[in-house]
Amino acid sequence: MVVEESVSMHTLHYTHSHNQSLDMTECEMPIGRTVKTALLRAQSESRVIVGLSAAINVLSKSPEGSLFCLMAVPKDGDSATHMHEVLLEAFCYENDIYVIKVDDATKLSRILGQESIESCCLVQKTWSGDQLEEHLNKAENQLVDYCEAHWDAPQHPIVQLPVV
Repeated sequence: MVVEESVSMHTLHYTHSHNQSLDMTECEMPIGRTVKTALLRAQSESRVIVGLSAAINVLSKSPEGSLFCLMAVPKDGDSATHMHEVLLEAFCYENDIYVIKVDDATKLSRILGQESIESCCLVQKTWSGDQLEEHLNKAENQLVDYCEAHWDAPQHPIVQLPVV
């Protein structure tokens, strides 16, 4: 299920691929643009780890430092990468790292300014003070709300990233 969602403190708006809409409250920004905003901000602060191998390496050393794991929908036929992604996703859930599935690795890579196509990235946490308290910006707060709303869903929606 691919959805275009808008997130604010007040509203979630779901547009299903069957052109059915469900308004839960009043909307602010489509979730795909919120993801892009959060990624660009984190990247400008050097808090983005790009690539499956790099993400696995960072998580194996210090999972508590990661806030989000963004994963593109896997392409058919690459079973080895798919297995790594499934294990990565399970590891993230076990360590309370929010997983956000996105519609396209190419769009994700373009947002991050990558020349190669990367299927995932991690967004590291920002700490305030002496690393005792986590600090979230507005876009990250909205993404946390989005993730919390879908945490127990049997199948997580796939976020449509904006075209870059």
